[in-house]
Amino acid sequence: MRGSFHWVYWVTMAARSNCFYCREDLSGKKFVRKDEKQVCVRCFDKFCANTCVECRRPISTDSKELHHKGQYWHSDCFRCAKCYKNLAKESFTSKDDRILCGTCSSREDAPRCHGCYKPILAGTENVEYKGNSWHDECFICYQCQKPIGSKSFIAKNNNIYCNLCHEKKFAKQCACCKKPITTGGVNYQDQPWHSECFVCSSCRKPLAGTSFTSHEEKVYCVDCYKSTVAKKCSSCQNPITGFGKATNVVNYEGGSWHDYCFNCKKCSLNLAEKRFVARNGDIYCSDCSEKL
Repeated sequence: MRGSFHWVYWVTMAARSNCFYCREDLSGKKFVRKDEKQVCVRCFDKFCANTCVECRRPISTDSKELHHKGQYWHSDCFRCAKCYKNLAKESFTSKDDRILCGTCSSREDAPRCHGCYKPILAGTENVEYKGNSWHDECFICYQCQKPIGSKSFIAKNNNIYCNLCHEKKFAKQCACCKKPITTGGVNYQDQPWHSECFVCSSCRKPLAGTSFTSHEEKVYCVDCYKSTVAKKCSSCQNPITGFGKATNVVNYEGGSWHDYCFNCKKCSLNLAEKRFVARNGDIYCSDCSEKL
């Protein structure tokens, strides 16, 4: 809103006229008409002039006066409360009894950046997340301090991380390749592994979700364990794997048997948990050994 001005007249009058206050003859002199009264300049400044809101001084007849909502300013005093730009010929807004230019008003009303705490002006690229706003360049990874931009991110402990930094800082490291495990994985002997890294030591076949066994700190699939590691049963000559039916093993004087193969040579009685007699590399029950 623009201010309004007092108009000052130079009047030469044939008729005699006097100042309303001091009664001085105003013929041929400058005067001000105030509420239908003629007032000399001196009395106007003393009795009638409005007081400037900014400098607290009277607004005399030789000054331009601006008013807004019942308040008055010298034209030179009518300035933005924040940047002090003169607003005598500019548009302005009034907020909390303060006069603001359009730019400062926009800054005051704009949301504050959660990173730099400066206003985010209309038309500025910004990011909104969980009720907070950031300038685009202020929305950065807590670890590497690089702008997130359009990339995906992960929030942890009230901080924002790019995917790469989150993996490096928080993801479990594979016991084999030492790289982060981002999804899935396998736990073996209290250590995490990528599924594709947890493989048979012999044929390299992935073991996740399959049966496997270990020998001397190496893991093997069932087939490779049978063919390359497992001992052969002294009776049937098949590998002793410890899987399925062959879960129990009998060891005796350097030989190994499936528990179901540890039988009397003569009567085939299973001797896995019984007394037996060994003669010439063969196993006999007590009764059969007496008949030899």
